Amino acid sequence: MVPALAADLAAELIRRADEDRLLTSEAGAAPRTDLGRRRVAACRRENGEALKAIVRRHGWPTACTLGEEASTAGLMILLHTADLSFQLSCRDLIAEAAADGACPAVHHAFIADHCAVELGQPQFYGTRVDPATLRPYEIRSPGTLDERRHDVGLGPLEEQMRALRRQG
Repeated sequence: MVPALAADLAAELIRRADEDRLLTSEAGAAPRTDLGRRRVAACRRENGEALKAIVRRHGWPTACTLGEEASTAGLMILLHTADLSFQLSCRDLIAEAAADGACPAVHHAFIADHCAVELGQPQFYGTRVDPATLRPYEIRSPGTLDERRHDVGLGPLEEQMRALRRQG
């Protein structure tokens, strides 16, 4: 990829993920209004369409091609899109990129768990937590969960849960 193009794509992904984060934060801080929710939904819809165009033209935005910050921004945009079929196709692209060392393995853990939960299947890494119960969604083979988490650079699930409880 041409360096100037890579820099432009990286900047766009980071800007879009930052905009989502800002709008989400504003919507959460203000009294719940339809306007705030609509702004977040519109942002996520536009971001998803932009990411689809990038992936169609250039493939998954890996850390090797665009930098880790931009690749992470792409993952955040992907996790917030409402298009499960797009998420599933990107999950496979991210799995390949992680296996090749082109993006962090933890990226695959997050999208794999996201897709599993959306499909009503047990998650593999325990990254998704039910906001109603503050407990992880169902986990496949829980006895070896922390080993799998360690393999992708995540700490033990209990540490994640303690941090989540401190935030709440």
